[in-house]
Amino acid sequence: MSPQSPPSPQGPVPLSRLSINQETVRQLALPELAEGCVKEGITAVGLWRAPVQKYGVERTARLLRDCGLTVTSLCRGGFFTDPEPHARARALDDNRAAIDEAATLGTDTLVLVSGGLPPGSRDLAAAREHIADALAELAPYAQERGVRLAIEPLHPMFAADRCVVSTLAQALDLAERFPAEQVGVVVDTYHLWWDDQAPAQIARAGAEGRIHAFQLADWITPLPAGVLLGRGQLGDGCVDFKAFRALVDDAGYEGPIEVEIFNEALWARDGGEVLRETAERFRTHA
Repeated sequence: MSPQSPPSPQGPVPLSRLSINQETVRQLALPELAEGCVKEGITAVGLWRAPVQKYGVERTARLLRDCGLTVTSLCRGGFFTDPEPHARARALDDNRAAIDEAATLGTDTLVLVSGGLPPGSRDLAAAREHIADALAELAPYAQERGVRLAIEPLHPMFAADRCVVSTLAQALDLAERFPAEQVGVVVDTYHLWWDDQAPAQIARAGAEGRIHAFQLADWITPLPAGVLLGRGQLGDGCVDFKAFRALVDDAGYEGPIEVEIFNEALWARDGGEVLRETAERFRTHA
């Protein structure tokens, strides 16, 4: 993204805004992640459900609380697009469980990956309406538990199998059916860097108080087979992070900035080294 006249970031980003998403250093067990963050002066983490469930939700909450770490988000809920009644019921039940887990962990943000096209379908509009129907059921439940639902638009290459919400505009069109304290959006540089409408939509989201999470990862090529694990370390690709941060800051967002990278080369390295490098790259590039 190259906005024509982006606002300037308000000086260097403080390390206190950095949140390390658990998947960036998935080679670290939760106690190792907590210890490493404390060592590097990182005060916040974003979590994923599977490793948290394996370790224990309440046990995770206690561990991070004792280490003085804040949980900035839980990923993921979603996958709402299958209209088959049993599949829909299972998805809603799973999302209620995710909301409960987020509340236990002390985070107010559940990230939603909305789901791809149902098997045999080519109807994107219908799939998005299934998402809206699910949000209508889940948003009040989440609000009662102090949790906001954050719709994450994914790059269009994921529209068929993972997420029919491909742009921030589409995410906001869904979110605006609900109060901002119930449903907002995720601004993720990996998924939005290419979109020349992103600056205007970030401003729109900020004006409505709907930026519930801001995530960083770089875009590098060539993409690996399967593309899911193609996120790059900050500074290794073509994303202008400073321009993105300026837009988000100017939109009024003052919250944490998560670094969320899926990359097998990073996972093969020493996790503490990756934490240290990520903090350094954050200071330089964000």
